[in-house]
Amino acid sequence: MRQSSLFSLTLFVVIVALQPTVAQTKGSTATKIRDLVIYQDSMYYASFPSIVQKADGEFLLSFRRAPDRRVAFGEKGNNHVDPNSYLVHMTSKDGLNWNHAPELLYAHDFGGSQDPCLLRLRDGTLLCASYGWAFLREDGVENLPTPNFQNRAGTVFLGGYVLRSIDGGKRWSNPIYPPHIEPEINFTPMGNPVPAYNRGAMYEGKNGRIYWVVAANDRETPRRTSNYLLVSDDGGINWEHLSTVARDEEVLFNEASIYETPKGDLVAFIRTANFEDQAVIARSTDGGKSFTWQGMGFQGHPLQATRLPDDRVLLVYGYRHEPFGIRARILNPECTDFATAEEIVLREDGGNGDIGYPWAVVLDENRVLVTYYFNKENGSRYIAGTLLEIP
Repeated sequence: MRQSSLFSLTLFVVIVALQPTVAQTKGSTATKIRDLVIYQDSMYYASFPSIVQKADGEFLLSFRRAPDRRVAFGEKGNNHVDPNSYLVHMTSKDGLNWNHAPELLYAHDFGGSQDPCLLRLRDGTLLCASYGWAFLREDGVENLPTPNFQNRAGTVFLGGYVLRSIDGGKRWSNPIYPPHIEPEINFTPMGNPVPAYNRGAMYEGKNGRIYWVVAANDRETPRRTSNYLLVSDDGGINWEHLSTVARDEEVLFNEASIYETPKGDLVAFIRTANFEDQAVIARSTDGGKSFTWQGMGFQGHPLQATRLPDDRVLLVYGYRHEPFGIRARILNPECTDFATAEEIVLREDGGNGDIGYPWAVVLDENRVLVTYYFNKENGSRYIAGTLLEIP
């Protein structure tokens, strides 16, 4: 009987007391204050968070939520795609106390949604990028246009979309579908070229242009994914394909976050495959017209970069090798010392590799909250955080 689980209480902000631990970084010290549970409910599989501070000072956290099929339906396991996955959000005055249930941000008309990626623009507008999967019956699969991308039989990729809010996240626009880019070879179940997509942080440059590194399936056999740059000059309403960020005959590039340095370089931090799980950095010195990429010399994915008050950069990433956990590095303002910056171990107590996707936000002059999803002993997936003090 699983009846009792139906009445399980949602857990909010269970602060796990830890002795503060000091992690050495090159020329500085980061102190881990504590870990916290932001949202956990045994009935749900909660994952892939992002977080921003809104114009009014509140913090907005979004994540993907789906049923935990082991608990709700007695199934053997969960998948990262689900017909009942949707985007939810929570708010907090201080980033540490999250005292209400998640509210619906968006549910896709034709399938499950994944990985909400938030960006706050300087004028206060909020963007949320995501993508979806449709779930087709056998007779629908027979009619699919080709080529198409299926995560598993009958689970067909819908491509990406962007939502906008001009009132602090109270209301969100209908989906804005970015353009299909020429390298993408696949079609949606409806027969349209797949609109651009990716998981990772967008960035608003000093000139007001929004940069977004998207992925594309640009070869069918063997399957290859590469990264390309989209730009928007009107607040995320219209997008243009500007350049290639990273492409290789052997290495696969996918989930990516982009960042602009004080000097004006565009830097993309990229997850790879066929590259020993090594993280990659791609840099443009000409406003995104061209990029060169190189391995960063360490494992971890995906990655997200946050500017600290002194212009250093906190780079956070999941670590899906034993011991499973969350890691970080503090880079110089131009992100040139990635090979020598000391690694900070935030967590190494994960239940398995199904964790990570960290996303950080600055709370004040000295404290940063790193959010991510986590599990202990292969239990329910939940949204967690680590509070850091960075002098």
